[in-house]
Amino acid sequence: MDEPARFRQSSRKFARAQRQNMTRAETMLWRALRNHRIDGHGFRRQTPIGPYFADFVCLQRKIVIEADGRTHETADAKIKDAERDAWFRRAGFRVLRFPDELVIGGLPIVIERIRAALHET
Repeated sequence: MDEPARFRQSSRKFARAQRQNMTRAETMLWRALRNHRIDGHGFRRQTPIGPYFADFVCLQRKIVIEADGRTHETADAKIKDAERDAWFRRAGFRVLRFPDELVIGGLPIVIERIRAALHET
């Protein structure tokens, strides 16, 4: 099996595992995003884009949405997130990051911010 095929297969397994083991915040957000629930815009979850996986992405509007838990609070994680966000921006995507606490405690606020971003692009 060639390297790209092996990468695609392992990527699919990783994405499947991530979809099956979503955090509480990711589950709440997915329920709000799926089935074109925000003004008819379609979203995918745990989608590989280049060398990264997006928690959620609207490919039509090129918006990546990330739900960030406590693991994103370390200095190393913040550096990696910044590098990742920069890669997405260079690829033409807008990145929206929301801390898990905001998703869980203020989902309507998160949805309104996503809606605004969908209509800005």
